Amino acid sequence: MNKLNHPLSNIKIIALNKKATHDYFIEQKFEAGLMLQGWEVKSLRAGRAQLRDSYILLKHQEAWLIGCHISPLVSASTHIQPDPTRTRKLLLNKAELNKLYGSVERKGYTIVPLKLYWKNGRAKCEIALVKGKKEYDKRAVKKERDWEREKARVTKNYL
Repeated sequence: MNKLNHPLSNIKIIALNKKATHDYFIEQKFEAGLMLQGWEVKSLRAGRAQLRDSYILLKHQEAWLIGCHISPLVSASTHIQPDPTRTRKLLLNKAELNKLYGSVERKGYTIVPLKLYWKNGRAKCEIALVKGKKEYDKRAVKKERDWEREKARVTKNYL
C-alpha cells in the first residue's frame, strides 16, 4: 500500500505529475500551501485536478502555480465564472522562497509541481527544484528499469 494513502496517514493524494519524473532530475522537494477559492476546494475534494503542463513562476518575492487545471463542478455557484486554469498563489516561507530564487537565478534550476494532496484538511502542493534530462538520460533510465525488471523475472523463475 502506498505510504501516502495509508489509512493511518493524514495525507490523501489528489493529483500526480508523472511527466515531471520522466522529464527532470529531482534535486530538492518543498511543501507549499495553496490559496484557493471555494469552488476549487470542492473540485479538489472530488479529485478533479491535473498537473500535467503546470509550472511554478517566481515573481515579486512570491511563488505562483501556473497551468494547473482544476475542473469546476457542475454544481458550482451561478454568480461566479470559474476559471479552471487561473494562476494560484503558493504559500511558502521567506527562507524557502530565497532558496528557490537563488537556485533558479544562479544555478539554472526549474521549479515544477509534483503532486497535489490533502494534509490535515488543507490542500498542499509538493514542488521540486529540477534539472532537465537530455534524451540520452531518458534512454538510460528506461534501459536501467528494463534491466531491473528482467533481473527480477529471472531470479523469480529460479527460486
